[in-house]
Amino acid sequence: MDFKSIDDIIARAKDAEGKTFQNFDINQRLSSKRNKGGLGQIIEEGLFGYEVNSSSEADFGDFGVELKVTPIKVNKNKTLSAKERLVLNIINYLEEVNYTFETSSFWRKNEKLLIMFYLWEKELDRKDYQVLKSILFTYPEEDLEVIKKDWAIIVEKIKAGKAEELSEGDTMYLGACTKGATKNSLRVQPYSEVPAMQRAFSLKQSYMTSLVRKHIDQEKIISFTTADELKNKSLEEILYERFEPYIGKSVLEISKLIGYTVNPFNKSTIANMISTMLGITGIKLNDIEEFSKANIEFKTIRLEPNGKPKESMSFEIVDFNRWLSDSFEESQFYEKFEETKFLFVVFQYDETAKENSNRVPYFKKVILWNMPEKIIQSDLKEMWVTGRKVLQEGVKLTSIKRGVSNNLPKLTENQVAHIRPKARNASDTVRLPDGQHITKQAYWLNRNYIAKIINE
Repeated sequence: MDFKSIDDIIARAKDAEGKTFQNFDINQRLSSKRNKGGLGQIIEEGLFGYEVNSSSEADFGDFGVELKVTPIKVNKNKTLSAKERLVLNIINYLEEVNYTFETSSFWRKNEKLLIMFYLWEKELDRKDYQVLKSILFTYPEEDLEVIKKDWAIIVEKIKAGKAEELSEGDTMYLGACTKGATKNSLRVQPYSEVPAMQRAFSLKQSYMTSLVRKHIDQEKIISFTTADELKNKSLEEILYERFEPYIGKSVLEISKLIGYTVNPFNKSTIANMISTMLGITGIKLNDIEEFSKANIEFKTIRLEPNGKPKESMSFEIVDFNRWLSDSFEESQFYEKFEETKFLFVVFQYDETAKENSNRVPYFKKVILWNMPEKIIQSDLKEMWVTGRKVLQEGVKLTSIKRGVSNNLPKLTENQVAHIRPKARNASDTVRLPDGQHITKQAYWLNRNYIAKIINE
């Protein structure tokens, strides 16, 4: 099909809105068991009339527009979000290091994106998924400044001979996601003999969700930075600058400075205080634009006078069926720590609870952290392997004075993570794959590991 302008292309995409994929399946990809093909291929062939290819240039080369077909989903609370990251082009480790950002494979192929959103519904066959909306996407100026720095972080790691240590958590908006995570997907890299997992440039799921909320839900999200700031500083540097004036001050001193009444014993008021410290009032940290786009998860940490947190750090309830059925790269543990950055807002006490039961912590520091790929592939994977074996053999539940113990990975068995209960009460249980019932369990980062992160 011959398009004379970008407007022609967009108009063609708009024609598909409200229609299902069976309207465009001219090669019966959806009915073929041997070659189902991606939904993007069906749109390429059936809507735009061009043959599927793997060119390094954009799909609509004359106009520099790349076509992307991507799913959104309806959440339990009826909001919309991206179902997955938007995978772009494979990173050629041998070549990408020779480019500038402007000449990079990422920019040549993905400078302009025609994004067609469709609604993913679990109960429907793929042919019945409906195209909801199409947008011609160019990166906002402030996002582009972040993405340029993300690209540089990825390339610098390759230049350092550490492509095998790349992680989506290294960057803010532009990720280096695994692509074909098997032993057969290892690739050579230019400055090391160690093979690295094949990866592709991608826009993070959290970034794609921000686009869904802006273009489909038409939400307005509040930002704490500007494009001018981001030209000269990284998002991380700006974060540290915002918090720096409060270092060494108590929670009560900070609340007076920012004009926000805070209860130092209430976690929710501390969270609201922190957004006010950033210069934003009346909004949750997770709703701040940069946090939501970069998948930055906020955690407060309170250190005892000895520099260690009193407790380990808890995360989501464990999905035991997923643990048993999925590979490590598909597991909820890998997904969490591969894709998430954490903002640790660290407070510390000068006194022990015994010395002063009404003690108030002071603000020590903030740390923007993601779990290193080395740790993910060693300690975290070791915990996953150990627990998977326990599930395969059947969890051993033993009655003790304080309730029921189990043989899932414990704090003493791994340097980084462990499994332990996180439930409302003893009757708040979940069914294990072997049919037994167990008090709901969460995964936790060990308190000594948290202390190590903070002190380093």
